[in-house]
Amino acid sequence: MDRNSSQRLGVDSIFSLLIRQGLPASIGILVMSLNILIDTIFVGRWIGSNAIAAINVVLPVSFFIAAIGMAIGIGGGSIISRALGEKKIEKAKNTFGNQITLTFCITLSLSFLGLVFSEFLIPMFGGKGDLYELAKTYYVIVLYGVPVLGFCMMGNNTMRAEGKPEFAMYAMMIPSITNLFLDYILIYHFDMGMYGAAWATTISYIVTAIFIVNFFLSNKSELKISFNDFKLSTSLVGEISALGSVTLARQAMVSVVFLLVNNILYSSGGEATVAIYAIISRMVMFALFPVIGITQGFIPIVAFNYGSKNYKRVYDVVIKAVILSSFFASAVFTLIFYFSEDIVNVFTNDNKILNDTPAAMVWVFAATPIIGVQLIGAAYFQAIGKAIPALLLTLTRQGFFFIPLLFVLSNKMGVIGVWLAFPLGELIATIVTAIFLYRGLKKIII
Repeated sequence: MDRNSSQRLGVDSIFSLLIRQGLPASIGILVMSLNILIDTIFVGRWIGSNAIAAINVVLPVSFFIAAIGMAIGIGGGSIISRALGEKKIEKAKNTFGNQITLTFCITLSLSFLGLVFSEFLIPMFGGKGDLYELAKTYYVIVLYGVPVLGFCMMGNNTMRAEGKPEFAMYAMMIPSITNLFLDYILIYHFDMGMYGAAWATTISYIVTAIFIVNFFLSNKSELKISFNDFKLSTSLVGEISALGSVTLARQAMVSVVFLLVNNILYSSGGEATVAIYAIISRMVMFALFPVIGITQGFIPIVAFNYGSKNYKRVYDVVIKAVILSSFFASAVFTLIFYFSEDIVNVFTNDNKILNDTPAAMVWVFAATPIIGVQLIGAAYFQAIGKAIPALLLTLTRQGFFFIPLLFVLSNKMGVIGVWLAFPLGELIATIVTAIFLYRGLKKIII
């Protein structure tokens, strides 16, 4: 049996599968997150702290549109993994063709609308005062490349769904390395400022798309699609949309959180507090890479075995994934707790930011040790095709609990209330997810 065959998802040892699927995802996320961190350092050092805040303003819009591709990739990926587990190869190919058509139709339309309404969207997400012009420069250029990023995120998750995690890792590493190289050339050597930062990001998406297209056209992929596979199927679109809505809701909620937090912080403490949140949000992306990697690697393993009706193995995968993710999450919090001041020193020389960020960062990360339960729990229902519980559990993390806490605590306590809302929201969401996960697993092992 070929080493990378999807059939190995049903026979290899669980820990080795979690490592084989999760490690490339973790490395890819690590490199991507390092790119975001170093990009932030470059921007902060070579352009200024307001530029960091300006990019943070743009991210919710560009990430949400690009998240369409991620949602279609993960939603369709669940179908593909289960179809491969059931040996329904044609269904897997049809799903992939539908993913491509959906991704470009939706992301191109939303990018166009995002450009048309840029004058409204940029201030709404916190791009006000001195941040406006910097944010607009970055926003317009990056939005040109967002449909390509959507395709890359869809293709990345489809690679992982067919049991090719190492290529998914390369697809995450390529834009990061390319972006850093172009940052150095365009910002530092050519002194292009925000234009350089934006074009570096957009070009890196294009390079990655070329790699992904080459992968699916080569013999490395099992998904050799024909022209007819691009024709949308009502049933497939419905299933992709239902499962993808979980990921989309998660990313949409991230965008809403950015919008709310940026505006509340701007009102309470001005540009400096927005910059503090920008640094912390990038550390969240970076520091949680092993947990997110395990979660992404976990989905195709569960989906394949659920499709094969190997429910005992599904149960074992969930338990071991929770243990592994909780271990790494606890290690992450320990490092943040002891080295928060050193971390902030890397980003900026601004004394206001240096003084206030370390404590805020510790509060935001306070519930990290238990986050694995919430992520794995929501991903479990997504993997087995249960869209509604997956969606509801996804929304608990930053929607149902965090947003009300954000308004109440910020109103009572100001900026410190914003930071406290993060761990309290995580704690409540984890408890709710644990209850749902326990009940869900109980059904399949009885």
